[in-house]
Amino acid sequence: MRTTKKIIKRYTLILFILGLLIIHFIVPRFIVETRSPIVELFKAEDVTTSQTKSNTNSKFKRKKITITTFDKLKLSALITYSSSTHVKGTIILLHGSSHTKEHFLVLSEFLSINGFNSVALDSRGFGESKGQFFTYGAKETKDIQTLITQLINNENLDNIGLWGQSIGGALTLQAMGMDNRIAFGIAESTYTDLKTNIQYYIKRHTGFNLKLFSDYLVDRAGRIADFNPDEANPYKYSNNITQPILVVHGSKDTAIPISKGRANYSRIKSIDKEFMELKAAGHSDIWAIGSDKYFESVLKFLNKQALPSN
Repeated sequence: MRTTKKIIKRYTLILFILGLLIIHFIVPRFIVETRSPIVELFKAEDVTTSQTKSNTNSKFKRKKITITTFDKLKLSALITYSSSTHVKGTIILLHGSSHTKEHFLVLSEFLSINGFNSVALDSRGFGESKGQFFTYGAKETKDIQTLITQLINNENLDNIGLWGQSIGGALTLQAMGMDNRIAFGIAESTYTDLKTNIQYYIKRHTGFNLKLFSDYLVDRAGRIADFNPDEANPYKYSNNITQPILVVHGSKDTAIPISKGRANYSRIKSIDKEFMELKAAGHSDIWAIGSDKYFESVLKFLNKQALPSN
């Protein structure tokens, strides 16, 4: 009997230590690592990795460009040019965690028909862009600034705005709060800050509010991916936004509650800001639920930001 108890205690201790090691070394990578065989096995959603087909629709002129980041990564972006003689502006399109730039092919055609260039970017670690880690804006906002510089200097594009979904919406708010070259923006389904978002994610899936635990995981993830998680904070940078902006959220969003979108919106200082609530929409179905009426409203906002015709 004593031998059995000793064996049980020994294995319990081994499992406890193994659990601590997994929590310390493995679990935080689920937050930031986009390219890992171990992480890919457990991801709930598949991340699109298909390469862009050149000129999927011959009606539209497209061009693929490469951006070199401050830390020497190569990022891929796809420009779709306006099919109108009067170009109203250029919109950088920023995807969420389950998509890549290909997600925006149809939207880019809609924008082209209505007079806007668009630039769909693969964020670092996604699609055709290099990188192993995603840092929720700590580094990606610098990538966006580099892209803007390249669009201005190399492509002769101006009146540049942002349109982002979910994490892409978070990047939109953070970048707009840092760079006044960004003329306008649209942020859909966006959280307030990384730590609160991960805390809510764990609570939603376990039923427990484990702030100390979730904060530990986020801080550890930051050390693994070499960034400060406190800088991944759309709420903080919203306070610096003075450009025209449209904030959109679904009232039935269970991944990121609409209260988070309203909180970001309340911080924005711009006198030209609008909050749009889609009452039947959740987190990932804003375009589907909003349908043509939604895009008509968005186009109305964009046309207000357009360059005047000559």
